[in-house]
Amino acid sequence: MTTTTTTARRRMRSASISLGITAVMASTLTGCATSADYAAVCVDPDTEQRVEDDQCDDDSDYNGTGTGFFWYYLAARAVVPGVGSTVSGGTFRGTTLNGSVQRGGLPTTGGSTVRSSTTKGGFGGSNRSFGG
Repeated sequence: MTTTTTTARRRMRSASISLGITAVMASTLTGCATSADYAAVCVDPDTEQRVEDDQCDDDSDYNGTGTGFFWYYLAARAVVPGVGSTVSGGTFRGTTLNGSVQRGGLPTTGGSTVRSSTTKGGFGGSNRSFGG
């Protein structure tokens, strides 16, 4: 009877340790997210005003010609413009950037920095990398 009690305690202790390690690993993996290097907002190049992100429907860069709405790329330290605000300090040329880029998903009210509004890595990140 003593042998059975000792074996059961060892199994329970082993299961507790395994569950503890699993919980620590899961929290470590989800805590790996960092900010994107750049983020893009949708802009009307004629007025240079931000519009709703769903107005941009492809990945083509604006090169001074063309109609429609295009992604405007802002560096991590830039302040996000609100919808209807004029953009500045960024570029329409996403292919010239080195690093990860998040298109859309920034606050429509603006005011925060790109860095504080974006994440990459971890689970569920939706970013693209350019350059190398």
